[in-house]
Amino acid sequence: MDDVGKILYHTIMIGFLIRKNFYDLWDNMFRIILLNLGFIASLSIPVFIPGIIPVQFVSIVVFSAGVFWCCIYLCAAALSVKKISDYGSFVFADFLANLKAGLPSGIAIGLIGFVIYLIARVTIPFYLEMNSLIGVLLAVIIFWAFVLALVSFQFFFAVRARLDIKISKIVKKCFIIFFDNTGFAIFVLLHSLATFVLSLFLAFLIPGPAGILLFLDQALRLRLMKYDWLEANPDTENTRKRRVIPWDAILIAEREKTGTRSLRNFIFPWKD
Repeated sequence: MDDVGKILYHTIMIGFLIRKNFYDLWDNMFRIILLNLGFIASLSIPVFIPGIIPVQFVSIVVFSAGVFWCCIYLCAAALSVKKISDYGSFVFADFLANLKAGLPSGIAIGLIGFVIYLIARVTIPFYLEMNSLIGVLLAVIIFWAFVLALVSFQFFFAVRARLDIKISKIVKKCFIIFFDNTGFAIFVLLHSLATFVLSLFLAFLIPGPAGILLFLDQALRLRLMKYDWLEANPDTENTRKRRVIPWDAILIAEREKTGTRSLRNFIFPWKD
């Protein structure tokens, strides 16, 4: 019964997450598109400019600077869409302030990503070329460590925007969120990948990177309510693994704020 209850309550939470994310995406479509346009322009720096620079060293510097700038931009975008998740909005001045605030974290995730890529790119082929069972085993271990890092660090920008500014604590909390919510983290990753594919057909304008960041922030925001409930119900702490989280009760206030809409209201909101 507990397993059935967990599935039911998680379905309630995920259904609300998808609905609220869609509403917020629709209501802030213009802002999301502007953020995506800015990211597309930023992405053109490492993608196109290095190829037209004849000096290889300068080309590498421009490419690296472009990648770090994209990471900083994404961090600022995550800080901006957090206001949307919290039933608010942001303006251009907010985004400029978020660029400054997100500078350290953006550089940090750029370095982390580079190290992870370098380890995977160098060590996996190296161990596979050993042509031995131990080499294959080590390559498999590193591959799954790479996957673990990918699934965990998807929450990096959302954790930075919502929980902490210290890089070490952000990294730690990313892994804690994954290990404590493994199934949910995998669902969020699959949703982000599906959103990415959809965005390719829409010229990356919508939902795009900003839409993915919005969903990640919404997901983390709702998931944190689980811990608020745990803190308010410490008597159940010893049975944490077997406990059913009452999402229908937790989300009462959120449902009231979000409300429901008809198709007519989406297309002609001024008529309701």
